[in-house]
Amino acid sequence: MQHEHHQHNGQEQKKGLLRQYLPLILVLGTILLLITAWQYFTTGFNGLEFMRLFMALFFLSFGSFKLLDWKGFVDAYQGYDVIAKRSRAYGFVYPLIELSLGVLYIGNWYPFWTNVFTVVLMAVSSIGVIQAVTSHRKIRCACLGTVVQLPMTTVTIIEDLGMGLMALAMLFFM
Repeated sequence: MQHEHHQHNGQEQKKGLLRQYLPLILVLGTILLLITAWQYFTTGFNGLEFMRLFMALFFLSFGSFKLLDWKGFVDAYQGYDVIAKRSRAYGFVYPLIELSLGVLYIGNWYPFWTNVFTVVLMAVSSIGVIQAVTSHRKIRCACLGTVVQLPMTTVTIIEDLGMGLMALAMLFFM
């Protein structure tokens, strides 16, 4: 009986985690599906273009979600971002930065400077995320704004560092 209880709790926890991360999975899955379809039906697979389009759609999607409850995003973001803690204005500008980066990536405009800025932005952003996760504080992640409830976890660290590493890879392979 005890063994069955532990199995049941483990299954419930997995279902809870899946339910919690479902919005993030859907957004990232949609982005990946769109890019894969685009490349399949147009240019064929190209790693650099795939990363560029991923960055574009990621920033456009995530920036847009933040604007759904802009003030709520700023309140949540100030709880962990090293710059937003010191400057509330930065919290308000951050979604616009993401949207601007999305436009720059989609248009492939100023790719060198866009990637340099993205590397710096993601490196700075990841500092606060890493501090929040390693302190084991229960903080709500504001990556998809506040309309979508996501916990601040290692997934958030991977998200920030992954975006920075993709921008760095694009700089290296340009």
